[in-house]
Amino acid sequence: MAPATRPEIQQPSPAPTPAITGPHPSYIQVAKPYLFQQQLQEQLAALGANPSRENTFRLQGVQWINDVRIALQLPIRTFCTACVYYHKFRLNHKDSEYNFQDAAAASLLTACKIEDTLKKSREILCAAHNLRVGATEHLSPDDPTFEQASKSVIGLERLMLEASGFDFRVRFPQKHLIKLIKEAKIDKDIGIVAYSIMLDLYRTFAPLKQSCAAMSFACVELATLLQEKQQENIRGKGAPRYRKWRTTRPQIMETILDLLEHYTHFQKSSTVGPSYPIDKFISTRIQVNQEIDDKHRYTENHEPPKMNGNKLNIKTPKTPITPASPSDMRTNGKDAASPATLSPRSAGSGRKGLGGRGTDGTVRFMLDAEKAKQEKETVAEYFKVEMEEYEVEVEEPIKQDRVDRRPPQDPRNGRDDRFQYKRIRR
Repeated sequence: MAPATRPEIQQPSPAPTPAITGPHPSYIQVAKPYLFQQQLQEQLAALGANPSRENTFRLQGVQWINDVRIALQLPIRTFCTACVYYHKFRLNHKDSEYNFQDAAAASLLTACKIEDTLKKSREILCAAHNLRVGATEHLSPDDPTFEQASKSVIGLERLMLEASGFDFRVRFPQKHLIKLIKEAKIDKDIGIVAYSIMLDLYRTFAPLKQSCAAMSFACVELATLLQEKQQENIRGKGAPRYRKWRTTRPQIMETILDLLEHYTHFQKSSTVGPSYPIDKFISTRIQVNQEIDDKHRYTENHEPPKMNGNKLNIKTPKTPITPASPSDMRTNGKDAASPATLSPRSAGSGRKGLGGRGTDGTVRFMLDAEKAKQEKETVAEYFKVEMEEYEVEVEEPIKQDRVDRRPPQDPRNGRDDRFQYKRIRR
């Protein structure tokens, strides 16, 4: 008798190994030294910023930077750099994610390092504290009171650099302003007013939009309009030419209107505003508006395409319930937190990358837009997915109709005739 053989067990075929696609190509963020007004409005709308809260935090932050800068005797270059970084940071982060004093301190700390006017975070916080209290309550930078606040400011410093794209190129229009005053032969009193207007210009978004020449022309021209003299020196036949200074008239007009809007709505939150009556700014604004009746208010303003009368790709900001509590901070009608009590996000918090970009790959910052474009085109060739479509004819047998072999259904629903329900009379 032959020995019994064990049946062979069929081993399952191994699953095909997926093709190796290589590392993630990473994300490239190109620094933007200039922004248009339309881009600023789109970024603020994407954040759901409330206009009243945005203006309040912007003005309070710049005023905080200016006060601390004067207390620490820092140069005007540091003030300009800090304001630019503060504006860029607020365009990338919601007001509910940080305290504006911490953001202003972080921007001033970053500016001190960039401009080589080194100050520690404790020294900045100590100077801000001593400005609020009397001389008897002054503290030293080594006081343990500033320990937690110093860590928050240092944590925000990294976000400051990321928001600016690690772009350390900052414009300083004060040099251009002095050269323009000398070339146009402007009097000293008008030059002092123009220099003060230049400081107020950093309370707006104009430094992010305009060049040094455009800001200098705007400040000098507005100073001549307020003083009502030497207007022909800046706009007459012998005035400096715009082509030589690489600027245009629409850019200058946009900057002047930005300043006049600031002086009209926030007269007390400025340096030059309290020195003149409000009627002076209103009349000057009317005079300037007459020149741009047939022109656009902002340069390079393009309307989005329309479809059936509706604009496409328009992000509308969230409407806050009250100016003090935005809708995104309210849960079931109750305030979850306020900006004054929130701490800034650090590297170990739940924040992933920069707006969802750094979740899968690395975010790289570049300054040259052409080089970034060439690199993207080169890398895209290795990650291109080629697909081929083809048709295959398959013969399928036609299924026959199923024959119902069940007996016909009894209209009595299965009841037997032997059992009848009879009505019994009692």
